[in-house]
Amino acid sequence: MKQHTVIDSPYGPLTLVADDGVLCGLYMTDQRHRPPEKTFGEPDDGWSKEAEDQLTAYFEGELKEFTLEVSLHGTAFQRRVWEQLRRIPHGETRTYGELADALGNPKASRAVGLANGRNPIGIIVPCHRVVGADGSLTGYGGGLERKQRLLDFERGAALF
Repeated sequence: MKQHTVIDSPYGPLTLVADDGVLCGLYMTDQRHRPPEKTFGEPDDGWSKEAEDQLTAYFEGELKEFTLEVSLHGTAFQRRVWEQLRRIPHGETRTYGELADALGNPKASRAVGLANGRNPIGIIVPCHRVVGADGSLTGYGGGLERKQRLLDFERGAALF
């Protein structure tokens, strides 16, 4: 059974979605590939406290690595990419090519980019930590301004 809640963040409202009490979605307003709200289920009945607590600690600069149980729904390739995203340390970035190399398929950087863009659990599965080959900011479902702010925050350049 799906349930959802909306929390405030320095990046605007975040919608948290769980399936049987396990986080399966974290969406920003105006996010590309955001599912229709009718698919988010009923309002939260208490499952989200741990997610909210960890996100609050993250935004306060006290948490560097999320330990939440998540349920990533996607193709086998997408799930492999998303697991690689979870291995990028706080405050660091990787390129699409580096992720493709880590997956054992150096020519798959474009496919990695497409999978990255479909990440259903933003911030916690840190797709914002992926940059272009030259280090430039490239597409981000939550918008490039948010991506830059998240990267700056993680590097200690901007505190909220």
